[in-house]
Amino acid sequence: MILFNCDYNEGAHPSVLKKLAQTNLEQAPGYGADPYCRAAAKQIAQACHAPQADIHFLCGGTQTNLTVIAACLRPYQCVISAESGHINVHETGAIESTGHRIHTLPAEQGKITAEQIERVCKNHWQDDNPEFAPQPKLVYLSFPTEYGTLYSKAELDAIRRTCDANNLFLFIDGARLGYGLQAPGNDVTLPDIAALADIFYIGGTKLGALLGEAVVITNQKLKKDFRYFMKQKGAILAKGRVLGLQFAALFENNLYFSLARQANQLALKIRQACEAAGLQIAYDSPTNQQFVIFPNTLLTKLEETYVFAHTRYLNKNETLIRICTSWATREEDVQQLVLDIQKYAGK
Repeated sequence: MILFNCDYNEGAHPSVLKKLAQTNLEQAPGYGADPYCRAAAKQIAQACHAPQADIHFLCGGTQTNLTVIAACLRPYQCVISAESGHINVHETGAIESTGHRIHTLPAEQGKITAEQIERVCKNHWQDDNPEFAPQPKLVYLSFPTEYGTLYSKAELDAIRRTCDANNLFLFIDGARLGYGLQAPGNDVTLPDIAALADIFYIGGTKLGALLGEAVVITNQKLKKDFRYFMKQKGAILAKGRVLGLQFAALFENNLYFSLARQANQLALKIRQACEAAGLQIAYDSPTNQQFVIFPNTLLTKLEETYVFAHTRYLNKNETLIRICTSWATREEDVQQLVLDIQKYAGK
């Protein structure tokens, strides 16, 4: 079977494995205090044009979201998110389990707006007893969204202004950040993300690393005691060098971004084949995730060879699926899928 269901089926890019193997028997301090983590943090800070940023390496996306949100909020505060946000739909209530409410908003193509956020704040503070409800303090966005769509620079600027006007922190989930930054039509850069967000992370797990996410903190208020939150949430890895080494490899010679660009290009080939076959594209994603409505008869035939993610059962005749490429997707597998879509769709 050929897997197109997610972007973390493969292990790690050979450059990552090479660096891990070359340094395997070296002795280094634990808990991220090693020279490799320091070097990787410096590389990331330079790429972000944020020399004063604090950078921490954590293991996975849910752990990172949980740790960051805990560090941003007091016990009586809440986080604003799209209904489709990862923290709301795919993390088993991790945020709520620690006592923080997720205030969800209807999303258009996976995105929320500055106007929606403003409305939440006004409704809270104009209440006769605002202290009787969780206080909005943090806005959570994904870039790209769970549907592979992108916020424009203008949309992020507007959200940033709303956050400033309402004393909110802005947190950007970057589990697939590279895919978003390298998408055709994107007008947001990594330095833009660093300038707009109070805290965000660069995902490695889904883009060339065995595991790992790099948290970048630009807001001075959130830097203090962040490692205390990390330790409490089980997010300080004893052999922290493993994380630093991987990001050092990925940020050499722009490897992280070239891998993302390659995955996007392959995903768009699949999208073009789906469109040519008359299939409906559910979300306008320029990234490595493509959401397509398939007739169940066609899907059944394709699933003799391929694995996709079943996103939503629509009716007895159709299913919404996600087709996902990764940094390691082979062009020959994509070409075979394209040919099979054409063959079985009769196009």
